[in-house]
Amino acid sequence: MQFKHPEILYFLFLLVIPILVHLFQLRRFKKEYFTNVKLLKTLQTQTRKSSQIKKWLLLATRLLLLSCLIFAFAQPYFEHDKATKKSNELIILLDNSFSMQAKGPKGELLKRSIQELLEELPENQTFSLLTNTEIFWDTDIKSIQKELQNLSYSALPFQLDYLLNQVEIKKKQVPKDFIIITDALQTESKKAAVLAENHSVYFIQPQTEYASNVCIQNVEISQVMDQFYELEITLQSFGLKQKEVPLSVISSNKAIANTLVQFDTPKKVIKITIPKKEFQGTVHIDDQSLTYDNDYYLSISTPQKPSVLAIGSPAQNNFLSRIFTADEFNFKSNELKSLDYNQIENQEAILLNELDDLPLALGTTLKAFYEKGGNIVLIPNQQNSVNTLNTFAANFGATKYAALSTTEKQITTINYSHPLFQAVFEKKVTNFQYPKVKSSFDLSGNTAVLQYEDQAIFVGSSTNQLGNFYAFSAPINKQNSNFQNAPLIVPTLYNMGQNQNKIGSIAYTIGENQSLILETSLSKDEAVVIQNKAYSFIPMQQLLNAKCKLSFGDYPEKAGNYEVIKNQESLKKISFNYARTESDITAINSGNFDTFTKVNNVSTVLNDLASAQSNSEIWKWFIMATLLLLCIELLIQKMIK
Repeated sequence: MQFKHPEILYFLFLLVIPILVHLFQLRRFKKEYFTNVKLLKTLQTQTRKSSQIKKWLLLATRLLLLSCLIFAFAQPYFEHDKATKKSNELIILLDNSFSMQAKGPKGELLKRSIQELLEELPENQTFSLLTNTEIFWDTDIKSIQKELQNLSYSALPFQLDYLLNQVEIKKKQVPKDFIIITDALQTESKKAAVLAENHSVYFIQPQTEYASNVCIQNVEISQVMDQFYELEITLQSFGLKQKEVPLSVISSNKAIANTLVQFDTPKKVIKITIPKKEFQGTVHIDDQSLTYDNDYYLSISTPQKPSVLAIGSPAQNNFLSRIFTADEFNFKSNELKSLDYNQIENQEAILLNELDDLPLALGTTLKAFYEKGGNIVLIPNQQNSVNTLNTFAANFGATKYAALSTTEKQITTINYSHPLFQAVFEKKVTNFQYPKVKSSFDLSGNTAVLQYEDQAIFVGSSTNQLGNFYAFSAPINKQNSNFQNAPLIVPTLYNMGQNQNKIGSIAYTIGENQSLILETSLSKDEAVVIQNKAYSFIPMQQLLNAKCKLSFGDYPEKAGNYEVIKNQESLKKISFNYARTESDITAINSGNFDTFTKVNNVSTVLNDLASAQSNSEIWKWFIMATLLLLCIELLIQKMIK
């Protein structure tokens, strides 16, 4: 036992005073004579004995009473096991991901958590605070009040292990206490168990008031008509079943289409038509839960005619002119011997239609074309050697040809999920007029687009995320196949001739490091800027002769509609959307935090830490003992005569 004020113990010497008072009867007795004292002799003896007992009891009680009072003022205590934690640093990990937009009983979860920190943390409390996007080391609540109040939501998810790594790098071998504030949505952690073993960790999980959320998952052009675009809008409902949600298509702050979506299933796909013209706007829903996924930004540019070059004999290329019509394509046909290699970089797609030979120079030129975002279609000739085909295909990935087979095969399987057919079929077709081939090479090493009845590949594809390489396993001339007469040939070759950067909607997802090929040339000192009224950034840029490749990485930080600007000139309209990773509010994974101390608010944490870090003070017990002894003295005075 130790004392906070040991000097007060000197007052114990004052206990001599009551002892002296009791030992020396300072009170003088006055004798009274009675006429007959014989009768009182026995009573007098008994009274003297009772008086002696009472005197010693009072002496003991008063000595104990004064001793307890002196000890109480000296404030004795026992040192606590965790008293060393007074030097622990307080670390607060605050989730500011989009899922914290959900509303609880007192407002948005993040805003309410910030307000609680501002109200409960003492001004002299030093701590470090880490969010998904911001870090404040060794600060106090007054210093970062403004930053916390202006803290915005982040598209980055709450990654506990990443934040813990940041803490360990900065605060290595420093004793720490943790407060973790998160809704635990889709949170995985490998360090949670170890953290709980070595530190005091408190987990606060704000609770949402609405147990449902609706988001716009995707918007794309499903059909291009003469006067209209048909938009296919995919919505997803999470949690409790929604009855209906209003949906609008907005352009220039005006609604050009409205509908009411009825949710009979969790996933709902609806189609809306808009005028066929350049469009930049938003698809919007009214949902009272999360708000970040209520808008889907979309840009539709005026379609440009793709340039398609077919290399082969005029007779073989004749059927291609009926697919790549003049009103939709700039189509040219060239024989290999008269080919101008300088024309290749100006095309969107190159078709090699049953060439007798595949020169190395052609392969090298097409490889550069492919790396800049061009599409290449290889239709082999029966006379081609396997070695020639593989040497050429090696420029575009892992596609490999094997020996020619003369077994007749039917083309029976369509890969409906392949990007080539995404907007072609309304439903899966299982019974159609199967085209067939008489002879074919074995093809492997790429993704199947069309397959034979034995699951071998008829058409395969590979991609570098910019360009696409499509390989046929068999010639499609009328002597070897009836594929030219099959309806399937039109969407297959038509979509192979398209360039994704020149048609359809332009909407990218932030954080997926996507790219865009621009038909523009830049000097070494020039830079393209992507901007809107509120935000701008310069993407990574790569010069590709007459083209420019833009890579976005994790930018922009905010979703919205943007423009690509070069020297104050708008080159293209473009849109960015947040990934919908935070939309499923039912994906709560608080199991990782079971080893932590779960509390409801910050004040509970601070009180618990203060209690755990304090010494066991027992002066209160001495005060109680003093009061008890005072009561005992009063009882002795009244009960013992």
